[in-house]
Amino acid sequence: MAGNIESPLLIRNENGFSPSDEDQYDVPSNRIHSNGDSIYDVNNGFGSNHQILEGQGTPYHAITRRHKQYKTWELNYQEAAIYLQEGENNDKYSTHPRDFNALPAYKIAHKKIFYALDLFAALLVMGLAACERPAVPFLTLPVGVHGSLELFGLLILALELGIRMKWLGFRTFIKHKRTLIKSCTLIIVFIETIVVIIRQHNHFRVTRSLRPLFLIDTYYCRGVRRTFRQILQSMPPIIDMLLLLLFFMLIFSILGFYLFSGIHGDAYFATLQDSFISLFVLLTTANYPDVMMPAYASSRYYSIFYIIYLSLELYFIMNLFLAVVYDTFSNLEKTKVKKLFFHKRLGCQHAFRLLVTKEDNKSIKLKHFLGMMKHLRPKKSRRDGYLVFKMLNMSTSGKLSLEEFHKIYEAIDLQWMLKSDENIIWSSHFKYPFNRIFRCIHSFVKWKWFKRFIYFAIASNFLIILVETIQISVTIEADRHKITDRENWASVASTVYVCIYIVEAILKILGKGPAVYFTSGWDLFDFVVTGTSVIGLLGEFFDDSFYFIIVLRPFKLLRLFKVKERYRDVLGTLFVLFTRLISLAIVIILVYYFFAIIGMEMFLHTNLRNCCKNTSVEAYYKYSNDSTNQMYYYLNNFDNILESGVTLFELTVVNNWFIIMEGYAHHIGEWSRVYFMLFYIVMMVVMNIVVAFILEQFLFRMQYNRKMEVKDIEDHAKHTVHITISEEEQAMCEHRYQKITGDYIVNQSKSCDIPVSHVIITGDYIVNQSKSCDIPTPYLYKGERFRNKDDYSLKMYSDEVKTWIEEDEQNREEMIANLENLRQRRRVNYSLNLEEPTAAPVFLHRTVSELESPDIENSFA
Repeated sequence: MAGNIESPLLIRNENGFSPSDEDQYDVPSNRIHSNGDSIYDVNNGFGSNHQILEGQGTPYHAITRRHKQYKTWELNYQEAAIYLQEGENNDKYSTHPRDFNALPAYKIAHKKIFYALDLFAALLVMGLAACERPAVPFLTLPVGVHGSLELFGLLILALELGIRMKWLGFRTFIKHKRTLIKSCTLIIVFIETIVVIIRQHNHFRVTRSLRPLFLIDTYYCRGVRRTFRQILQSMPPIIDMLLLLLFFMLIFSILGFYLFSGIHGDAYFATLQDSFISLFVLLTTANYPDVMMPAYASSRYYSIFYIIYLSLELYFIMNLFLAVVYDTFSNLEKTKVKKLFFHKRLGCQHAFRLLVTKEDNKSIKLKHFLGMMKHLRPKKSRRDGYLVFKMLNMSTSGKLSLEEFHKIYEAIDLQWMLKSDENIIWSSHFKYPFNRIFRCIHSFVKWKWFKRFIYFAIASNFLIILVETIQISVTIEADRHKITDRENWASVASTVYVCIYIVEAILKILGKGPAVYFTSGWDLFDFVVTGTSVIGLLGEFFDDSFYFIIVLRPFKLLRLFKVKERYRDVLGTLFVLFTRLISLAIVIILVYYFFAIIGMEMFLHTNLRNCCKNTSVEAYYKYSNDSTNQMYYYLNNFDNILESGVTLFELTVVNNWFIIMEGYAHHIGEWSRVYFMLFYIVMMVVMNIVVAFILEQFLFRMQYNRKMEVKDIEDHAKHTVHITISEEEQAMCEHRYQKITGDYIVNQSKSCDIPVSHVIITGDYIVNQSKSCDIPTPYLYKGERFRNKDDYSLKMYSDEVKTWIEEDEQNREEMIANLENLRQRRRVNYSLNLEEPTAAPVFLHRTVSELESPDIENSFA
């Protein structure tokens, strides 16, 4: 969970239970939630398992009403934090802890150490592919060792599933698709591991390819899981285009068979199978124009067949395929933003009902908001929680309405600091004269001419390296002494430039401070490149084998790209999408892992040396002592996980991939073609989705700049808020035993000549209470956080977001009206003298969004 706390049932002090005096007057307004129950029922207490306090023997009815309400609020704070966390992590609300007894298991399963343990177990089980048969030579482990390690990892994963079943319940557990799939996979792999340990021998284990499912289900791979989900959701239109592609390929295969099967020497269309395979390879252009030449030699007019086929399949349908993938992916992105938006709103609504009181069920008091915050963000201070509350309380009523509470996700991760401390550099507290010296260094590194000098040094260094490399490459053997002279000159030039980079790094560290320097992306990049340049320069003097490291110096030229706007857009898109690109890269690696395991089981110890004799690919697999006549294609094998990955990458790049397929087809059997053709189709789909993703994100950046009328999206990279508080508010936040209240917000609003203003400048909220107010507000705090992709999307689609909310409210009103009509209609037994209910059924108290939650949740399956 968000916070690590002990059960509130066991909170005591020397004098017994001591809740705040004011808590005895606040009765929580618990209601039935989306899963049918709340953790605590204010009317029924904690349940039969908690009728007697631990170690007391005191009946539960003897506890004071004040203590009961205090414990109820503590549980409500926990449950509200869980709802908000589920909304933040895009978890189904159906997996919410069903009762008080499930809460400990939920807390254990959501500890960061447990997340890390789950990730470790998944990586351990996957990594054993390098140690099992067929193993990487230097990583080989005995069967008993790697079998025991696998069993250990599987037991950790089973423990995680057991804890998950404890807080989900059996029914919810088996209805959760991802959990059910993981459980079935775990059982299969577990049985196979036991068999391996008993037999002390590795058998045919193609099910090892399912191990990536364990990694996908971990907490830290949420982005990978969402990427996989988007790929699966994109499949229906993609499959339609694939079927169309294969349908035309089949038609041309039949036509090609009838046209070219009778041509002497044309083996590409000898049978219908050969015809289909040849055109499949031709789609990748890997065998072009070889496949055309026999027919072209027979008649020049046969070239029309290939021109029409390539124009239709390669240039029309394949590009149309990419367009369909892009359109589907971009629509899914917008749909996902909408679903996530309402998913978070639903979590806010659930949490809101747990934080309001029976006396006032329309707003949340400050003390209950802070009580929830200590579980949602336990590392946040009391002052931070108050600043978040004050930012959200736009109405200055001292209480949060539901509409204000909906914006909590925008505020909870803000990092607060005094505005007066913003421009204070790290060396301000140094003694004289060091503070003056460091301030001068700080001003110097911020000087524009210093930056321009560094840019000039980088550009000139790159030109010198380029000219030096060209001159060396064209120097003949007779002029070897000239090369030595140039190397000596290059060493001097390298030393000068490396010294410049070292001085630059030292000045920036001293001027900006280590904390600022090493948290800046570009500064950190400069430091890494400078460090490698120094290592390369030292290696150049002591050992030439380290000289290759110095080639990293030209990468400093990337800093020059910030000067040109178009290059800045490209690199800016890369930096913004870095985390999502990592998710895509992991998806590709997992696909490789899946096919590599299958390839190792199918083609293990296949020796392709001198294979495929009397075929068109014989020369590629020729092996002899004379290395000049070798093509080395026999090295493409599946003997271990690493070599399998290299082979699959060659297949991904496409060039001459069919030669590898032909080698295994002639050596193993024709059925092996299915593996290679299926891998090509899967990777074609995945790579098209990668291209569509990059296009969508880049175009989104361009559209955002135009719509928001900003020069660069990075101008909105930070969400900034300014909040002013008085001395009384500051004292209330610093002293934990002082009564917490929102009255200061109300009083400051009433003391102003005009209402407290909320000015929006370039997307930043500013709460300024000092203008026109008599009350002094000496403390001005600044809150900042970096915006993510969802923030940019909601900001760009702000007009549509308003429409979404209006439609949702309209649907809610219509459903409530329909339910009210159903409640009031005349029943069949109306004529009987039976008492009508004096209140509406409990479910009428639930919001429409809550009633619609199953549909919303199912969309995240």
